[in-house]
Amino acid sequence: MVSVLQINDRAELDFVSLGALNHRVDSGIIPFSKATEWHVHPSGGEYNVVANLANCFRLRTGMVSAMVDYPIGDLISERVRAMGVQPFYKHFQHNGVNGPNMATIYSDRGYGVRAPVVFYNRANEAAAQLKPGDFDWPAIFSKGVRWFHSGGIFAALSETTGEVIIEGMKAARKSGAVVSFDLNYRAKLWNIWGGAERAQNIIRRIVENVDVLVGNEEDMQLGLGIKGPEVAQKSKLDTGTFIGMIDQVVQEFPNIKVVATTLREVHSTAHHTWGAVAWFGGKTFVSPTCELDVYDRVGGGDGFAAGFFYGLLTGEPEQEAVNLGWAHGALLTTFPGDTTMATLEQVRAFAKGGSARIQR
Repeated sequence: MVSVLQINDRAELDFVSLGALNHRVDSGIIPFSKATEWHVHPSGGEYNVVANLANCFRLRTGMVSAMVDYPIGDLISERVRAMGVQPFYKHFQHNGVNGPNMATIYSDRGYGVRAPVVFYNRANEAAAQLKPGDFDWPAIFSKGVRWFHSGGIFAALSETTGEVIIEGMKAARKSGAVVSFDLNYRAKLWNIWGGAERAQNIIRRIVENVDVLVGNEEDMQLGLGIKGPEVAQKSKLDTGTFIGMIDQVVQEFPNIKVVATTLREVHSTAHHTWGAVAWFGGKTFVSPTCELDVYDRVGGGDGFAAGFFYGLLTGEPEQEAVNLGWAHGALLTTFPGDTTMATLEQVRAFAKGGSARIQR
């Protein structure tokens, strides 16, 4: 049982995320400059977590976001419902000329030594227009929410989205919910309107309200301005730098009780070594490692977060929570798209040392 977090036992919703919904278009191994067709995956860093928790882990979840009333919005909202997530939307009308739009993320899969390429079209994105006062937080939390989550990608969209996160987090804390934040630092987004200095100013104000922080050492350095130890180049699976930064993070943000991140060594596009680590009030827990044959890497980190949060919400021991996150993140990379197609039984089996032998 995780003693460092005080998680409500009963509520109408187990988990609610605040963030941007978008759609990722995937051209497979063909670069977009040569592609003539692609697949569409409704997505969003914060949405992926609630979709995974609802669909695989069978929790009651909700999504607070912007929704544009046009066919692309209909496609995304239909998928939100299909994954079992309750929506809380601020609706926008599409004018047919300049939006507002649901953002498009373009991502091919690369192949072998050719890395995946990701680029965006977030022009006049509806979620970037969200501002404090757009959501009735007392109504959202009125019947109880056990956990509230948001992330750094949403915070980076505009000058108002970080303020919406802070507003939502303060309401969540007032209601007694645990609050988490995934740093997910994206320089391309922050550089549009202020860069790292502006990002740190906003993210540090957000993190003052956070109990559980997700992010690696680079996220902490760029997003929080935490100085990391000077170390030589090491394996991406080495936990030393991450653990070495925790003391400073907690010294500056004593409200933080849990910090976690994934560990990934990329050997080629389709071959990764995968692990995870988490810090709980002074104790560190490290997952096993495994070799991944990757079909689609997008969403693996959100897959880890969902499994990890599930373990915490259901009172699993710390090590088991880390292992569940590690297992679900690994399985998610074997499916197309950004959200889960795994079952809880598959996740638990792999977390306990399962294999790829046929299940009969």
